[in-house]
Amino acid sequence: MGVTRMLVLFWALWAGGLQAGSVRYQVEGQTFEGYHLAGASQQSTLVLLVHDWDGLTGYEMKRADMLAALGYRVFAADLFGVGVRPTTVEDKKRLTGALYLDRASMRALLAGALAEATRLGGKPEKVVALGYCFGGAAVLELARSGADLHGTVSVHGGLETPPGQNYQQVRGRVLIQHGSADEAVSLGQFAALIGELERAGISHEATSYSGAPHAFSVFGSDRYHAEADALAWQRLVGFLAEISAK
Repeated sequence: MGVTRMLVLFWALWAGGLQAGSVRYQVEGQTFEGYHLAGASQQSTLVLLVHDWDGLTGYEMKRADMLAALGYRVFAADLFGVGVRPTTVEDKKRLTGALYLDRASMRALLAGALAEATRLGGKPEKVVALGYCFGGAAVLELARSGADLHGTVSVHGGLETPPGQNYQQVRGRVLIQHGSADEAVSLGQFAALIGELERAGISHEATSYSGAPHAFSVFGSDRYHAEADALAWQRLVGFLAEISAK
């Protein structure tokens, strides 16, 4: 996979020590626009954050800001292309469906985003891939590819393993955060994934939050579940700290 990086727009904000920027980059001839932040304490761990099915929007930027405030370098990836931010369910299904059907393309886009993130921040000592909903499924795809990750975190993400794939090549620890009341991703799929990780000998942790529906962490939505979000965020922060300390 050839990756041509193009930094078209970079702006800096010095408020609370955060350096933030919108970054355009290319993967296999297509232009994407990510969001890059560096925390004031310059933690050596890089968080690659992958968006939900509506693309890289204010929600992911807010999560990235929260992580950067803790000192982490964060790169919020774009898997749809610059300016492509679907608003209808039909378009969201079309864009994510195309990537679900073409796993090689999904992996190429994730690898391209990781390469850009690494270029922007130098060589990080550790990388954690974090994804929400569609992004949760995407980071598991990246982990199964054998990418050099120290941690993978799926928050209310898709959990089914595609035919012909497995977790034998996963590197680093895996954290799964799931809503027990999720009607899009069943508890059966949650349990099946735990079994796959156990059989593959992957260090993992999986929590289901009672009463939490799909997309329970999305602020301001009718699915938002404050208690589950607070607990999941607390554990995510601890998970990142544990990986960074090793």
